[in-house]
Amino acid sequence: MRRILIIDDNPAVGQALSLLLSLHDIQAEVALTPQDGLAALDRRPVDVVIQDMNFSADTTSGAEGAALFRAIRERQPDLPVILLTAWTRLEAAVELVKAGAADYLAKPWDDAKLVATVENLLELSESTREVARVRDERRRRRDALAQRHDLGGIVYASDAMERTLELACQVARSELPVLVSGPNGSGKERVAATVHANSAVRDGPFVAVNCGALPSELVEAELFGAESGAFTGAGKSRDGRFDAADGGTLFLDEIGTLPLAGQVKLLRVLETGRFERVGSSRTRQVRVRVISATNADLKAMVRAGTFREDLYYRLNVIEVAVPPLAQRRDDVLPLAEHFLAGRAVLGDAARAQLLAHAWPGNVRELKNVIERAALLARGGPVTPDLLGLPPADPAPARNLDEPSRDTVVAALARADGVVSRAAAALGLSRQALYRRMERYGLSADA
Repeated sequence: MRRILIIDDNPAVGQALSLLLSLHDIQAEVALTPQDGLAALDRRPVDVVIQDMNFSADTTSGAEGAALFRAIRERQPDLPVILLTAWTRLEAAVELVKAGAADYLAKPWDDAKLVATVENLLELSESTREVARVRDERRRRRDALAQRHDLGGIVYASDAMERTLELACQVARSELPVLVSGPNGSGKERVAATVHANSAVRDGPFVAVNCGALPSELVEAELFGAESGAFTGAGKSRDGRFDAADGGTLFLDEIGTLPLAGQVKLLRVLETGRFERVGSSRTRQVRVRVISATNADLKAMVRAGTFREDLYYRLNVIEVAVPPLAQRRDDVLPLAEHFLAGRAVLGDAARAQLLAHAWPGNVRELKNVIERAALLARGGPVTPDLLGLPPADPAPARNLDEPSRDTVVAALARADGVVSRAAAALGLSRQALYRRMERYGLSADA
């Protein structure tokens, strides 16, 4: 039941307003003094307050009404308050609206306007509570995930990254190979480290190898080791990365760059745990959890003959996809604050520009941008000019309160695809929600 609190020292006003609102299925409680009104607020929650501005013989100052409004704001800063004015100076009501009052109406009021104002504020109050509920639910889920698993301090706020981390922690319990996919700079190594940290071999080493940085002629020696004299420059025997990762995890980044000869030997190790050093016939045995990562389309490489099909299926027993930053914009500001580490403060305009940017370089690009801005800000606020980002295309830009794609999807699901209900829950008009659905590639039926 929607509830209104009316605070007015004239019983006739309270009675008239109560009757008017009851005709629209809105329950009203009346308090005749500011003290009774504040006590009513403390007893039970309400959705909107309608308060008079005059409670004393001085009918022009509105001082008691202003004091009441400030007391309400102190108790509940987000509670909508409508001011009723009779003889109060208009400037006083305007000042309170600037201070956060939802609206002001003159006595005698227009019934239709008053009801419409209350209805709009009730819808806004409902949507605000729903947004807060969703945020609290997401925060609880993140806290629970961090309590159950070791996330290594990964900073995120988006549902998309939460799903990625949940899957990473789930697959960590098995010893099967994991393929982490995603664009460069999205955080694939951090996700791989999360798999390791929650696995049975978490107490063992985590050895990361960038396959793309290895010279093709030295790939096998780097991975599997080499005996002295096995090739020019091999002055002494040395262990490979599999030896170093024995009892732990070997993370093979940019696996798509591995030469075909190295792919053959890697496949054997994955199947048997055995290999030979370059220049040796003695078989070595290791127990290594292999996690690989790629930003390439390995299926296309298989079709092109540049990546072995049997190795692909062996590596890709379980795939964990890391979405690009452009698909998890709820992570942008938390990551930016994390990279700032208190060295500067993000101004509102800078925050808006960060949200509007496409981030083709993903988290790595964001980190570099913030590091530069923090250096130039010298402890002051970070402004858009310090970010050094190109002018944003206005199409993808959204204000700080605009719902993300995940939030829109959740609202539509709860509303069974009824756009008007989802729009009301989000505090948007139907047209505004349709525009966001079009931007996010959503339909109510889907």
